[in-house]
Amino acid sequence: MARHVIAPVDELPPGTRKFLEIEGRPIAVFNIKGEYFGLLNRCPHQGAALCEGPLIGLAQSKTPGEIEYTKLGEIIRCPWHGWEFDVRTGQSYCDPRRFRVKAYPAHVEPGASVVKGPYVAETIPVTVESDYVVVEL
Repeated sequence: MARHVIAPVDELPPGTRKFLEIEGRPIAVFNIKGEYFGLLNRCPHQGAALCEGPLIGLAQSKTPGEIEYTKLGEIIRCPWHGWEFDVRTGQSYCDPRRFRVKAYPAHVEPGASVVKGPYVAETIPVTVESDYVVVEL
């Protein structure tokens, strides 16, 4: 799997997402509480731009009338029909056995390891046509 540098960490603070296209695929990268996750930005239901939907939580109930919200900000809801997927895994909460969104691993690497040297500067030949008077203060 090829690596792709997305952005400096400070350009993707917690709770945000970044949309991009990599090798012709629409991808969204999410920062959830300092952890990074990539998802294909296409809903498997009818092809909507899935990652443009809201980030929500997961409503669960152990007993009737008692609802607990978990995974706050970790579930993406499709803007077209409301299908829900776990941003961490791509798992569908509408039909987990049949549907999943392609998830891509994302992580942080030190800048020096992402952009390794040696660096070679472009040089341009320069000539001086006349002398200049220089004052040093």
